[in-house]
Amino acid sequence: MSQAPGEPGTPAGEPPAVEEEGLPARRDEQPAAAQVVRRGMFGVQDTPDTSGYGLLQVHKRPPVSSEPPYGGYFDTIAQELGGALEAGGLGFSDAIERVVVDRGELTFHVRRERLVAVCEKLLKEPALRFEIFSGVSGVHYPEDTGRELRAVYHLVSVTHNRRLRLEVSAPDGDVHIPSVVSVYPSANWHERETWDFFGIIFDGHPGLTRIEMPDDWRGHPQRKDYPLGGIPVEYRGTKVPPPEERRWYA
Repeated sequence: MSQAPGEPGTPAGEPPAVEEEGLPARRDEQPAAAQVVRRGMFGVQDTPDTSGYGLLQVHKRPPVSSEPPYGGYFDTIAQELGGALEAGGLGFSDAIERVVVDRGELTFHVRRERLVAVCEKLLKEPALRFEIFSGVSGVHYPEDTGRELRAVYHLVSVTHNRRLRLEVSAPDGDVHIPSVVSVYPSANWHERETWDFFGIIFDGHPGLTRIEMPDDWRGHPQRKDYPLGGIPVEYRGTKVPPPEERRWYA
């Protein structure tokens, strides 16, 4: 039974950790401060960070891989997906590179050529039933050779009240990942936005065009190698300076 706030063993002013049936504990075992490795952004040190990211906290990177048992319903998802893939002639390791459990979240790192097959099983198998596609976004790790670009998918099962995260990587020299629009039609605009900002080409998408930036915009502005400022804008020839060069008014 959970302790009420203020009882022995519960920090003052902090709600108790709640453990729901079949779910991992919500509160991390380590204090958040122990996981922070960097604060702020853009390397601004001598003046206040006018970018708005001054309070950003960068935490330790998640584990490279997790070993079963994963805890809670995470094991059920892995077992049911493995069984569904085997029934279709695929082994679990043929489709899933690795499994990561971090901060109460389950992530399957999916081989990109198997992404559509995995999504079909996650949607259609009665024991899985991930009906809701919450979105896909991009991540750029320029120092991770061969896996520089990532597409991250968030799925929700209303039937079983479960959440799942998928991650697919592509090298900078071959930025192609299969589209999942045929499985989740709501992925249409999300994939367009990820292409627009990160340059990931979703093969099989019905109309992969820009959705945020102008059609003639050069480059993909959320990649790490894209300049932070100094980009000409359309308002009277004004330029936006990089964050470290912006003036700060006390």
